Amino acid sequence: MHVDGRTFEKTSNLRIFSRWLLLLSCVACSVTSCSKQSSASGDFSLSAAPATISLTAGGATQQVTVTVTAINSFSSPVAVAISGLPAGVTAVPVSLSVSPGGSQTITLTAAASAAAGTSAITLTGSSGSLSHTATFTLTVTAAQSPDFSLTINPTSLTLTTGALGQQTAVSATGLNGFSGSVGVSISGLPTGVTVAPATLTLAPGTPQSLTLTAAANATIGTSSVVLQGQSGSLSHTATLTLTVAVSTGNDVVTYHYDNSRTGLNPNETILTPANVNSTTFGKLNLLTVDGKVDAEPLYLSAVTISGQTHNVLYVVTEHDSIYAFDADSGTQLWKVSALGSGEATSDDHGCSQITPEIGITSTPVIDRHRGTNGTIFTVAMSKDGGGAYHQRIHALDITTGAETTGSPTEISGTYPGTGDSSSNGKVSFLPGQYAERVGLLLMNQTIYLGWTSHCDSRPYTGWIMGYSETTLQQSAILNLTPNGSDGAIWMAGAGLAGDTSGNIYLLDANGTLDPTVNAGGFPVNADYGNAIVKLSTANSALAVADYFEPYNSISESNVDTDLGSGGALLLPDLADSNGTVHHLIVGAGKDKNIYVGDRDSLGKYNPANNNALYQEIANALPNGVWSMPAYFNNTVYYGGVSDYLKAFSITNAKLGSTPSSKSATTFGYPGATPSVSSNGTSNGIVWALESTIGSTAILHAYDATNLGKELYNSTQAAGSRDGFGTGNKFLTPMIIRGKVYVGTPNGVAIFGLLP
Repeated sequence: MHVDGRTFEKTSNLRIFSRWLLLLSCVACSVTSCSKQSSASGDFSLSAAPATISLTAGGATQQVTVTVTAINSFSSPVAVAISGLPAGVTAVPVSLSVSPGGSQTITLTAAASAAAGTSAITLTGSSGSLSHTATFTLTVTAAQSPDFSLTINPTSLTLTTGALGQQTAVSATGLNGFSGSVGVSISGLPTGVTVAPATLTLAPGTPQSLTLTAAANATIGTSSVVLQGQSGSLSHTATLTLTVAVSTGNDVVTYHYDNSRTGLNPNETILTPANVNSTTFGKLNLLTVDGKVDAEPLYLSAVTISGQTHNVLYVVTEHDSIYAFDADSGTQLWKVSALGSGEATSDDHGCSQITPEIGITSTPVIDRHRGTNGTIFTVAMSKDGGGAYHQRIHALDITTGAETTGSPTEISGTYPGTGDSSSNGKVSFLPGQYAERVGLLLMNQTIYLGWTSHCDSRPYTGWIMGYSETTLQQSAILNLTPNGSDGAIWMAGAGLAGDTSGNIYLLDANGTLDPTVNAGGFPVNADYGNAIVKLSTANSALAVADYFEPYNSISESNVDTDLGSGGALLLPDLADSNGTVHHLIVGAGKDKNIYVGDRDSLGKYNPANNNALYQEIANALPNGVWSMPAYFNNTVYYGGVSDYLKAFSITNAKLGSTPSSKSATTFGYPGATPSVSSNGTSNGIVWALESTIGSTAILHAYDATNLGKELYNSTQAAGSRDGFGTGNKFLTPMIIRGKVYVGTPNGVAIFGLLP
């Protein structure tokens, strides 16, 4: 191989450079090895959390956490000092000692005088010659004065003219330590709408209810009602969206007009105290039917039947017939029978209370929106050729009377208990032992029934049942004396009452009461004879939610001096002098007293006294009651047996202890169940019937503001012009669109302005 001089020189230089690199590598390796064998100096780091703190002057404290983290096995304590705090802000502690790996908190407080602003706060940690810092940002906001907020719930309401009021709750919430009272005023109410109470005072955190009511002539439409809360110089508002809708006012679909059983038609614009007199008012017609009319007639406006539009009067009889009449002309539109093939009406079971036959006793109920055209529901009793009794619920088309799908349904039932008609721990409903006399209640798509006995002929107990209006099948059942006897639902033919929360109210007749109560105050054996009873319908079940028993209930039952002879009335919401709104029920029976119960707490049973009852008016009805009252314009009207028709005015949510007015006429047995017609709160007329069986029946009309002023009675016109036969038990006048309809032993009498 040939190698020249230049090539040799390059090769030699490369070798020298390679040896030099190798030497440097060895030196580096040696140094690294040495450093691994020696110890680095210890240290620490300092941190603060959170990075941002906010304080309100004079407000709550806040904390920051200081953490020391060791580096290279550092183990000495670290002294930490805080600096940069603005005037008025203090720290506790102002200095601290933190061990590596540990943390401590500093509490920061801003005095009420602290100035608003943002500052960078420094934490300095020191240990020997070592020193490190951490920072966080502190923001101080100015002190907030005590204040309040005002809210309402619900924030919108819809009122129907002439109907019962609706509620909204008003609340004040204290802010920043506010503890004062808040006065609330209300503005923006449309004409004809009233609110109770008109003003109120709130304590923070305690809501109060307002009840808004639209008169029959209230302005229709939607408006904003402003509630202004004032406390010293502080003022805040809340707004209620209020809609006033016109009432149809042209239908009567249930007993005594509504589920509260007020007996009030506030939409009567034709009949007034000025024109109801024997010169201008009287009997217009007498419609003949095939049996006694014990139920209140019902009314629908503008029903299309066979292509023609009619105002229709619906009438049921004890001969098990259902009629539809043109309410204006009296023409019969259709008639059907509730009797099955080969059946007859029931005999009277030797009891004179419903005689000589028992068919349809109770007032039906109508749902204009159920089915193709609307449906009328009724309960009929019958007896077949084999002597067996039947109770059935029927659903009939309002335009034809035809049974709808699934109608009729045979009524039966059992309930756990050991009382009358029980076997193997179950009480059985025996259809022959009962009559359905109380008006049907339609509530939340369910029809509720209550059952009475034939006189006091045992065996019987207290049954309440619910049937679906859609399927006509039983959906709920309850017995009020399952481990005893009696306790029937009489109520003089009045309807079961229902509130907007789905509760049912009734007066139970003489029957077993368990004198021992459980921890909740309810009878240990669930027997509620002679009581005001509140039933829950929650979860499609019937259950006693509350009750009231007079202190002497057992002795009253033993001598048949019970509450169950009268009907129950739910009063509209009433406010007392403190602005507290009360939900009340009124009832009376055979013991002469009027009982006013708080529906939110009826009082249960105390054998010593009735102190838990909201109000009792002793001896107000000296011969007892076999009827129910009516309500109008803060007044309750009662017609006791052989007693005057009496008006009891309501003040501060309580009935007066003595009548504010009374009629000159007394009403024999069974007294009178009044009804009231008015145009809103004006032109009130109280209508009442003398209807003693075998005596001349008389229709009376009184000025609602003074029962001492009789406007009309059906004996005033010459020649018995307005006579309509003899009395019938438990009759209730029904007033609609300028006419008064009255059941008779063989028909319906119609009164109105004379042509």
